[in-house]
Formats: sequence, C-alpha cells, structure tokens
Amino acid sequence: MTAQLIDGKMIAQKVREEVAVEVSKRTAVGKPQPILATVLVGERPDSAAYVASKGKACQELGMGSISEHLPADATQEQVEALVTRLNADPQINGILVQLPLPSHLDEERVLSLINIEKDVDGFSPINIGRLAQKGREPLFVPCTPYGCIYLLEQMGIKIEGANAVVLGRSNIVGMPAALLLISRNATVTVCHSRTRDLPAVVRQADILIAAIGRAEMVRGDWIKPGAAVIDVGINSVPDATKKSGHRLVGDVNFNEAEKVAGFITPVPGGVGPMTIAMLMKNTLRAAQIQSL
Repeated sequence: MTAQLIDGKMIAQKVREEVAVEVSKRTAVGKPQPILATVLVGERPDSAAYVASKGKACQELGMGSISEHLPADATQEQVEALVTRLNADPQINGILVQLPLPSHLDEERVLSLINIEKDVDGFSPINIGRLAQKGREPLFVPCTPYGCIYLLEQMGIKIEGANAVVLGRSNIVGMPAALLLISRNATVTVCHSRTRDLPAVVRQADILIAAIGRAEMVRGDWIKPGAAVIDVGINSVPDATKKSGHRLVGDVNFNEAEKVAGFITPVPGGVGPMTIAMLMKNTLRAAQIQSL
C-alpha cells in the first residue's frame, strides 16, 4: 500500500486563484483592494522571510501590503502604539503580528489589542474563545490549522465520527487544530510530551495532525493502516548530498509512513503553502466584512 499524496502546492494555488478572482471583482466595481499590514519586531531571519513571502503573495493576488518593522529592543508601549495606529487606519483590512515576539514583550496583550475584524491570523483571544465554544463562530481561523482542515476536506476525507489525534498543543497549531476537528464532530485526542505510550495512542488515529516540532519523530509503525496524515513539521536535518548541507523533513518519517497511510502530506509542499493561501483568504474576508 502506498499513500495518496496530498498536494498542498496544487490546493493552495487553487485557493489563491479563487482569492485573486474575488479581489478583481471588488476592484472592478470601484471597491478598494484588500490591504494586509504585517508587524515584525526584531531581526529573526525566518520571521523576516515569512513576512516577505506574505507581502509577495498579496502583490500576486492584487492585494496591497504594508510592512512595519520595529527593532528587537522595541518596548511594549511602542508595539502596542503601532497596533493601535493600524487598528485606527480604515485602509488597513488585516493586521498580522509575526510571532514569536522577543521574549520581553507580552504577546497576549499585543494580540488582544488587534481589532477582531482585522485579526486575519485568528489569534485574538476573542477569536480563539469563539472557536472553543459550541455554537459560536470565530470571524477568522488561524491560518495553518485552517489549512490542515481544508486539505482534509478537499481530499474528501471524512472528519465527522473519525478518531483524530493531534500531536502537539501549541497555541498556533495544535490547540486550534483540535478545536476545528471537534467542531466538525471528530473525536479528538491531543498528545504532548507527557502522553503515556504515545505510539499506541497515535495508532488509534484515523486522522493524524503532527505538529510537535521534532524531526521524523512519528515512525511508520505508529500509523494506523489507511489513516490520513497531515504533517505540519518543518525541521532542518544534515544532508551532505545537498548543496546547502541540509534538507527539510517533517515530524513524520515520510518514507515509512507512506507505506502504511491512506493519505499523507509531503514536507515541503504539503501544509506550508496552505498557510499563506489561507491568510490571503482571511484578508479578503476581512475586507468583505468591513465593507458591509
């Protein structure tokens, strides 16, 4: 048995094309293009690369972007003042504060300041609170978990009634992914570093979302035959055959797992492209909400 590959690049491209069409329709009738503002604090190369890729995606889809950069030693007051200014600017539809923030800053205070109608990253305590409550709908869903669920749905994988295991409990991926699965009537187990007999728990999963941040931790014999495996991990491991001296792998040992699973995402090219695609979708939605 060889798992069916879930092509995140292809599905993300389809989402981007749909967003571009809707943006074009807006501008054709005289409505302003959606504009995303990103806030980067500090000099982390990975964060700077993520911000640049988001700006590029906006440009490609006919949307506007503004990048605000503060030094690593920016004060809490400076960051909050910037978010407050972006909140008040009617031309800005979405605000994304690139995480993680430097350790001296209060991340929750900053995120809670973002106007809920501009919270395109979905990390406002209000949006997360709505996601956690039955019968409540968040205005925006965090982009990476949103992308994970979208991949499952696009592949026709039944979530309702499934046993789902989420490996990892971060605020960015693990916990929102678990809440999204629950909202779609899956039976969900969230695993973490203190879970007893982790392989046995994972083997019960019809759907596995791996977001633990440990290279190839999940082995092939952990996978239930026919399961859907969504690998969120992006880990760099040494590889002398590569010019860079390293290669990217997920949290799942792909070569082993693809022999057992029914569906699996590759790394790279699986969940990664979905994150920015869903951010673009959320930014368009923000513009639509604000123009009502």
